[in-house]
Amino acid sequence: MAHPHKKSTVHGWLVLDKTFGLTSTQALGKARRLLGGRKAGHGGTLDPLATGILPIAFGEATKLIPYVVDGDKEYEFTVRWGEARTTDDSEGTVTATSAVRPTQDQIRAILPRFIGLILQKPPAFSALKIQGERAYDLARAGAVVDLPPREVTIFSLDFLDAPDALHARFRVACGKGMYVRSLARNMAEALGTRGHVCALRRTKVGPFTLNDSVTLKKLEAMNVAGEVGAALLPLKAALGDTPSLAVTPQESCLLRAGQPILIRPPHEALLTAPLIFAEESSAPVALIEPHAGTFRVLRGFSF
Repeated sequence: MAHPHKKSTVHGWLVLDKTFGLTSTQALGKARRLLGGRKAGHGGTLDPLATGILPIAFGEATKLIPYVVDGDKEYEFTVRWGEARTTDDSEGTVTATSAVRPTQDQIRAILPRFIGLILQKPPAFSALKIQGERAYDLARAGAVVDLPPREVTIFSLDFLDAPDALHARFRVACGKGMYVRSLARNMAEALGTRGHVCALRRTKVGPFTLNDSVTLKKLEAMNVAGEVGAALLPLKAALGDTPSLAVTPQESCLLRAGQPILIRPPHEALLTAPLIFAEESSAPVALIEPHAGTFRVLRGFSF
C-alpha cells in the first residue's frame, strides 16, 4: 500500500539504523523511495562497513542538518590487532603486520591518553577535501594522501571486552570530526602493535539514539501497512533540549519574512539561550537567537 504523504509534504527526521554493506547515499535513496520525499539529506556519513544511526532529514528538516552533523556522537567498535590497512578498516589492503598482542591490562593503561582534546590524523580514505577533491578519491587513484592532524575531543573511551587475543571491543563518546578508524590505528601504535577497525556501530548522533531508530526492513513493513509516516520525528527532535518559543500569528509573519521580533517580559528567561525554536500553534516557524532586545532569525521554515 502506498504511503499517504504527498511528496511535497514530507518534513521531519527519520533515524535509520543502517545495515552493513550499504553506503549512506544508498540508504538515503531507499528511505526516500519509501517515504516519498523529494528533498532529503543525511546528518553525517557512515561507512558501508559501519552500522547504526544515520539521521535522514526530509523537507524543511534539511535546514537543521548542520546542527546534527556538529552534534556529539557515540560508537561501539572492535579493533583487530596485528594488521595495519590502507583504509584503517577491514575493507583495505594490509600495509604492515605485527606479532604483538596487547593484554587487557595494557589496553586499559593506554586509554586515558586518548581522552580529552587530542590531535588526530584523519584516515587517507575519508571524505575530507584536499584542494577540492575528496581524500578517498585521491587515495583510490593511487595518490599519496597525507592529511594534517587536527584537534578532536573524546569525552570517554571504555574497554568493553576482548573476545580473543586478536580482538578488543570499545565504546567511545566524542565530538565532531573524530575518526574511530584513526583512533584504532593510534591505540594500536601506542600498544606497540598495528591495528584496524573490523566492526563499527554508531549508537548516538546528537540527541538521536538507537531507541529512536528504525531499520529499512521495518520501514518497508510500515510502508506496506500504510504507516510509514509514523516513522518520522518532528523537526525539533534534532535540537535536543533547545527551548521553544510560542509566537503569535503576527510575530510568525514577521519571522517568516526574516524580520526580528521584540523580546517581551515573559520571554526574558530565554535571553541566555544560544538557540530558540519558534513555533506558532506547534507549527515550526524559525530558529532564532536573542540580539539587542529582539529575537532575530537564523533559519526560517516554510511549509
